[in-house]
Amino acid sequence: MAARRAASRRQHREQRGGGPNPRRRTELGLLLFTSLIVVAAYVLASVGTTAKVPGDLGGFLAIVLLLALVGHVANRRYAPDANPVLLPLAALLNGLGYAMLARLDPHFARLQAGWTAVGIVAYVVTLALVRHSRDLDRYRYILLLVAVGLMLAPLIPHLGRNIGGARLWIYIGPVNGQPVELAKLFLAIFFASYFTEKRELLSLPTLRVGNRLVLDPRPLGPILLAWGFCMLVLGAERDIGFAMLLFVLFIGMLWVATGRAAWLGFGAVLFAVGAVMSDKLFSQVGERVAAWLHPGGADASYGGYQLLQGLYAFGSGHLVGTGIGFGYVLGIPEITTDYIFAAFGNEMGLLGTATIVFAFVLMVGAGMRIAQTARSEFAKMTAAGLTLIVGMQAFFIMAGIIRLLPLTGITLPFIAYGGSSLVANYMLVALLMRISDEGDRSLSRQAVAVRLPAASAR
Repeated sequence: MAARRAASRRQHREQRGGGPNPRRRTELGLLLFTSLIVVAAYVLASVGTTAKVPGDLGGFLAIVLLLALVGHVANRRYAPDANPVLLPLAALLNGLGYAMLARLDPHFARLQAGWTAVGIVAYVVTLALVRHSRDLDRYRYILLLVAVGLMLAPLIPHLGRNIGGARLWIYIGPVNGQPVELAKLFLAIFFASYFTEKRELLSLPTLRVGNRLVLDPRPLGPILLAWGFCMLVLGAERDIGFAMLLFVLFIGMLWVATGRAAWLGFGAVLFAVGAVMSDKLFSQVGERVAAWLHPGGADASYGGYQLLQGLYAFGSGHLVGTGIGFGYVLGIPEITTDYIFAAFGNEMGLLGTATIVFAFVLMVGAGMRIAQTARSEFAKMTAAGLTLIVGMQAFFIMAGIIRLLPLTGITLPFIAYGGSSLVANYMLVALLMRISDEGDRSLSRQAVAVRLPAASAR
């Protein structure tokens, strides 16, 4: 009995963040290590561009450590048992992106620093407000309406603006952003809730056709309509990148929920139809495909020039790169947003880009681990959807830059300049941390329940 009470008190202290917690100690050590890497990259960028050590080095180090500690303290308070590597990975990618932006364009770097602070605040607020993942399930239709409203906002006259052929941005006074970045999170939660409820109907053959039972597509009708409406909105906004991302999110979560390969075939048919229609209806799609297939051809024009310059940057980076601040990348169009990965390829070489890819792989692996240990089916689906978002978004833009896929024009998470993207991705990580905390706490309770009888017997 005494052993049971002691184990219960120890577990309670750790759940409240008041006792020894190896996960949070690991997280703190990783955050300090990533902060040193970020500061070193910032110093190298300054030496490469100005030939001197930055005068604000002490203040920069203090700010980096402060932002990292704010996130760490929030985890100790609100998610003491959550995964210890997600926040350090996000901080590492965010910090490396800032160091590169400081080298490329100090103005964008200052803006990115402000958005990083806003992202950390959004991270803390999300953890504080979403105390239980099941609360999100209750508001799935409200979240769907909010997502649709956010996606429609750029089409409102005098609010949305057309930039680069796509109408993705809204301007409210001096503040601007892409509302679809937040909409993708709400859509992932809605998909998770709907697929969890309709899982059996979508995975078990119940419709009789002749002498055979086949999958009944009727339960898919409402969510297919919602997804189709989102695709129409993105088509009206000429947002090909996020249209592809939401398509993969929809099909991926459907497959995770049911485990039926037939839905992947259904997705392939939808993709083929959508690709043909997009090529016929939207000139932007044809231009990007032409630039992808023939970057040096006359039809490729601006997109082909951008793609070629990015490939030249990668080619001249070799194994270790030219050094931060010593590359020749300022002539690449949209280098601070769409093409920042090419800047890393030129100035940090194969080793630098491999480090970034490996960080994203670790983040996806941690997200899938969280999905496996989630306490409920809804939490499992939500974690899988959020992980799919960050993984596929990173893959699409990196694959487009190195010419594996046509360029989508979406931002590289945490690295490329973009305030709305940065804030949304910190909220995404916070939701994963909440699900991780619930799942690991449940597993620890089960382990304590198994050990207590043995301890009592001794």
